[in-house]
Amino acid sequence: MKRILVVEDERHLANGLRFNLEAEGYEVEIVETGEDALLRLAGSNPASFDLLVLDLMLPGMDGFGVMTELRRAGNFIPTLMLTARGHADDVLRGFAAGADDYLTKPFELAILLARIHGLLRRREWLQPVRKDNFAFGDGEKQVDFDRLELSVRGRTYQLTQMEANVLRYLIQHEGKPVSRKAMIQEVWGLQEDTDTRPIDNFIVRLRRYIEDDPTAPRHVQTVRGVGYRFVGEAGR
Repeated sequence: MKRILVVEDERHLANGLRFNLEAEGYEVEIVETGEDALLRLAGSNPASFDLLVLDLMLPGMDGFGVMTELRRAGNFIPTLMLTARGHADDVLRGFAAGADDYLTKPFELAILLARIHGLLRRREWLQPVRKDNFAFGDGEKQVDFDRLELSVRGRTYQLTQMEANVLRYLIQHEGKPVSRKAMIQEVWGLQEDTDTRPIDNFIVRLRRYIEDDPTAPRHVQTVRGVGYRFVGEAGR
């Protein structure tokens, strides 16, 4: 049984989420503050959860703060952020803090359940994959998808699940252009009419890790009018 931690201070919404998630077969725990979420996930005796549903607007520490602290502590639990603030800047800030998906309120229950199922499915997808350890750039750059770690000339970066998913998808299509819409559908599991700008945000972050000069990328290249292409050999 998959365990989900819900961080939501609106009690009626939290109870509704618990009822519907438990009806889907999930085990659910609810806390109302960001501080309590950190105690459950990154305290001295952290509990094991498979997924975090995190409200943005919370009393005390908000969802951005929770997300930042978790990632800083090395906890990369798949996270769906919920918020009534659907501005592009808020969405991009949520992804930058380490959220894996973002859903604005009010939302349809079926959409929420699909997003949760997709995050859990992709977490399992990360495990049994070819190229779990993949070296590129003449071997000086390596990614370990099991550990969610990217090593560049001896420096190690901890990836979020979604950063790893995006990089894995590009590597699996090495040398071939992949469109933003294809990535939205196959990496996120969302509809093709979904806003594709978050993809660009993830690409910017990956380039900061990988590229010698992110402004002139050699590995994660832009294909004008299409999307992106991964090139493993730095000089190709």
